[in-house]
Amino acid sequence: MILEALNYAATWPLTPAPFRPHIASSVSLAARANRCREAWAEHEANSKAHILSTINGMRQRRTAVVLGSGLLRDVPIVDLSRAFDTVVLVDLVHLASVRTWLATRRLKNTRLIHRDLSGLDAALAGRAPEPFAFLRQVPYLDLVVSANLLSQITVGARQRLQREGQHDRADTIVPALVRAHLEGLSALPCTTALITDVSYSVMDRQGRELERDDLLAGIPLPDHSARWDWTVVPFAEGRGEYQAVHQVIAG
Repeated sequence: MILEALNYAATWPLTPAPFRPHIASSVSLAARANRCREAWAEHEANSKAHILSTINGMRQRRTAVVLGSGLLRDVPIVDLSRAFDTVVLVDLVHLASVRTWLATRRLKNTRLIHRDLSGLDAALAGRAPEPFAFLRQVPYLDLVVSANLLSQITVGARQRLQREGQHDRADTIVPALVRAHLEGLSALPCTTALITDVSYSVMDRQGRELERDDLLAGIPLPDHSARWDWTVVPFAEGRGEYQAVHQVIAG
């Protein structure tokens, strides 16, 4: 708890005011990732391997952008830093612990951007979400990676709509956000990679399925070349009574 508090306090002044409400959840995620490091290791390795396989055949390696860079546990950031002139990391929050990690490894060609990539504000205002419009301003863009971000957008959007008393709009807005993300990524004039969990199931120790849900709001799965399971909540984290396993695709 002390380390979490210190991370929170150190991140606060480094984060623009509109994004500070998200610091607590980022700190909690970092703590959870440490607790679940064994259960998450294979997923993180698979994610890194897919990104590396994507860049293997690339001739031009000027600017790479990672959307949803988060804790960098599922991003081969050292390899990306060596391979590209500039690596831009985009997320709501960049924890002080992540910044320190980057600094100690002297990854001086990394740039951090705070940004809401959901498109939810536009959708609520009745506009078509264009979450990747800002990428038009990034020069020499050769690679964009959506790193385990899309399902966070859908879950976060539903939670916000519930808080704001607009849960009745979720069935319209959330699929629109998924489509905007997938279509926006495919329309980019550069190499792209998508890694996302698409569904999950909750099971007890007897193997009985307690819950199952789709994380893409009914939108058909995009083309993908790999698929694996990710135990997001192992039994030890689920009070020993259940585990949650997410199905992940990469393309």
